[in-house]
This record gives sequence, C-alpha cells and structure tokens, in this order.
Amino acid sequence: MEKSIFEQMGGTYMQQGDYMLPTLILPAEEERPIGIWGQRRGRYLKQHHRTLYYSLLTSGKLNAHLAEIDRQAEELFSQLVKQMAEREGVTEQLKAENQMEWVCRMNSIRSGVAETVYTDLI
Repeated sequence: MEKSIFEQMGGTYMQQGDYMLPTLILPAEEERPIGIWGQRRGRYLKQHHRTLYYSLLTSGKLNAHLAEIDRQAEELFSQLVKQMAEREGVTEQLKAENQMEWVCRMNSIRSGVAETVYTDLI
C-alpha cells in the first residue's frame, strides 16, 4: 500500500478502536501569565472569531498573543485612569479631605475606562 502524503512527510498514525488517527502534537508554547484583559480577549476570540483563535492555538502563538494584549490593555488602562483623574480634579488632596467622594469618583473613572479599554482592545 502506498504511503499517504502525511506519512511521506514523517507523520504517524495511532489506532483508536477501528480507526487510524494521525498523531498530532501542538508546538511547545512559552507559558506567560495572562491577566484579566488577556482572559477576556481569549474568551472573545473563542466565541466570535473561532478561526483566528484556533489558528493561534495550533500555531503555538495564542499564549503570547493573549499576554501581549493583556500588557497593552493594562498600560492603556493605567494611563487613561491617570489622565481622567487629572482632568476631573480627583487629587490626593481630595483623598485626604473626603475619602468617600474620592472613592466614588475613582470608581466611576475606572468603570468608564474599563469599558473603553474593553471596546478598543478586546
């Protein structure tokens, strides 16, 4: 029996019940920690862009992609929170004088910035 193209390229098969299935191994991928933004990006890709998700997964680049998105999103989030706090006058002086007002305004800023980052990057 003539070898298949897969076998000619060095591939092997293993028997599972009555079927011969190709032995496929994903390439090794560097493990990098993924934060909340990377996890959200992964979930979004898996639900809405399956082709890109599985392409990154099978090429061994998914973890690196998610870690990079997480880094970019975290930087953008920090930068935007700082800019919005300055623009709205939320200062350390306000924090010292009226902590509850400071917390309320900072939570509002962080919530708005989180929505912006999610919309733009994720």
